[in-house]
Amino acid sequence: MSEVDLIKAPIKDDLKRFEKVFRDAMRSRIPLLDKVTNYITRSKGKQMRPMFVLLSASIAGQINESTYRAATLIELLHTATLVHDDVVDDSNERRGFFSINALWKNKIAVLVGDYLLSQGMMLSLENNDFELLRIVSQAVKEMSEGELLQIEKARRLDVEESVYFDIIQKKTASLIASCCAVGAASTGADSEMINKMKIFGTYVGIAFQIKDDIFDFEDSRQIGKPTGIDIKERKMTLPLIYLLNNSSKSDKRTIINLVKNHHDNPRKVKEVVEMVRGSGGIEYATQKMQENIDLALRQLDDLPPSESLNALRLLVDYSIHRKK
Repeated sequence: MSEVDLIKAPIKDDLKRFEKVFRDAMRSRIPLLDKVTNYITRSKGKQMRPMFVLLSASIAGQINESTYRAATLIELLHTATLVHDDVVDDSNERRGFFSINALWKNKIAVLVGDYLLSQGMMLSLENNDFELLRIVSQAVKEMSEGELLQIEKARRLDVEESVYFDIIQKKTASLIASCCAVGAASTGADSEMINKMKIFGTYVGIAFQIKDDIFDFEDSRQIGKPTGIDIKERKMTLPLIYLLNNSSKSDKRTIINLVKNHHDNPRKVKEVVEMVRGSGGIEYATQKMQENIDLALRQLDDLPPSESLNALRLLVDYSIHRKK
């Protein structure tokens, strides 16, 4: 049995039930919209977010219809943000599939994203899931703030480590935190338990993003994707920030100039990648990633043992040690 199968084992039937609720929520009587949403459901990823929701719910109480709606709400709102992101980034690919904007152009992609957002809100409002909607809406707000803060800082390349952590807490960690919080909230758990799961998810999300940062400087043959993408997009990642913080003033100016003005030059990008590798930046980022994993797992220490708790720990391990 694979690691993913072991993670899914306690919630195997629940994942199937979630998929049906999610597909039903995506349906439309408009043929074009139905065609696009069917394409989205076919190109879904590893289902990590629904797994975080369902396992958190199973640990906090009993999985129920509200839990399936919580997982669906997360997927609808998150999918909407991805569709909109692809338009903003002019990206033609998502998870190995053509993006919506690549197949149907920007206008349709934006409208589909709007439709998914409205479906998520309607699903919650029609079932009086106000607390679930509040938690997830807060996450979407923070994700938008994180993206805008990152764009603002990328223009000047003046990101301090504290600002970097603020960006990733909003941009990435807030979503995984909301997965764990809505999972617990869907079972009627008390505020202490909901907050515990939210804190757990926040630390996991921070570690998850640091792992993504590290990927950008690893050997592309090992991880199956090209390196230096973040540099090309002028994103200030933790290994790069470490390099800048541990360079002389003149070297720092040189590095910033390379990232700012030569990010389209593969040779110059490779030069920065090699500098990061030689600086100890990857090792430093790995240490910070592990610190956040330890803080996350500490939140689970006082919870009663269960198959779902073991699976959640495995899910954390899988999300950090994935190859890409």
